[in-house]
Amino acid sequence: MVTALNLVNRVDVLTLQDNYIDLVAHDNGEVIQRAKAVEGNQLRNSIRAEHGFSTLVTITRNSKKHQILFDFGFSADGALGNAEALKADITDVDLLVLSHGHLDHLGGLTSLAAAVGKPGIDLVVHPGVFIGSRYRKVDNSTRVYVPTLSPEITQEAGVNLIQTKYPMPLLNDSCIFLGQIPRATSFEHGAPDMYCEIDGVERQDPFDDDSAIVFHVKNKGLVVISGCAHSGIVNTVKYAQQVTGVQEVFVVMGGFHLSGADFDGVISPTTAGLKKIGPRYIIPTHCSGREAIQHIENEMPDSFLLNMSGTKMTFDSQH
Repeated sequence: MVTALNLVNRVDVLTLQDNYIDLVAHDNGEVIQRAKAVEGNQLRNSIRAEHGFSTLVTITRNSKKHQILFDFGFSADGALGNAEALKADITDVDLLVLSHGHLDHLGGLTSLAAAVGKPGIDLVVHPGVFIGSRYRKVDNSTRVYVPTLSPEITQEAGVNLIQTKYPMPLLNDSCIFLGQIPRATSFEHGAPDMYCEIDGVERQDPFDDDSAIVFHVKNKGLVVISGCAHSGIVNTVKYAQQVTGVQEVFVVMGGFHLSGADFDGVISPTTAGLKKIGPRYIIPTHCSGREAIQHIENEMPDSFLLNMSGTKMTFDSQH
């Protein structure tokens, strides 16, 4: 069943947190605007990079704007501190969306929600974010636990929780939250070293809660933004095409989770899958991993864009 998605004129993505920062980059243009390190005439403005992801997404449709905070970064103050340094006004945010229930995407939820200043603002999640105990299994005797979302955290943040496993239109059908993403490819199997306990039984984490948001830019195609793409970034984009009925893909952006030895054999087929989809812009962020980012840049040089904390990307129907 196709879910209708209204055309938008423009999508601006301001990255409030990513794993990388370079304050002397000089590649500004129509699409990319880097963070300014200068205040007045002095080099003094700093932007923090952390192992986390947070974006402020602004949608323009027929001159009317809506804003989404998509993910909230690792630390309590990292994404918020960057928003303040960037002079990004988040008090106009209409909606909060969480890609999945890991700390590096939800650590700043409470502080960012407080800064938005709208008690009871909606927070859209997959119900699997509350799976409970999640951990990386280093060996049979060593576990590294990953703090996750809890009802207590959402209560402290003062948000109105909206849970869905299914695609959900948002902001007058200008955005779709994909919900649970089916696994269709033969090579995207999640993270084999990540586990959880379900009904007291240990199992590989299914990452049912991993999701993404999607927009349709007029004359250009879909903009797909993932958090970590534990479902697989190719699976994610293919599902976005299926849900919307739109085959043209303008932008694929977000964490692709291809870092580490477990993913060495996944990088090439993932890149091949992305090349077949053929987005105009491909922007691996956060957990994509150095080798994967370099491989994607080498294989898709005309589409590749480097993201970092403080960068604003503009995807417009006019250029």
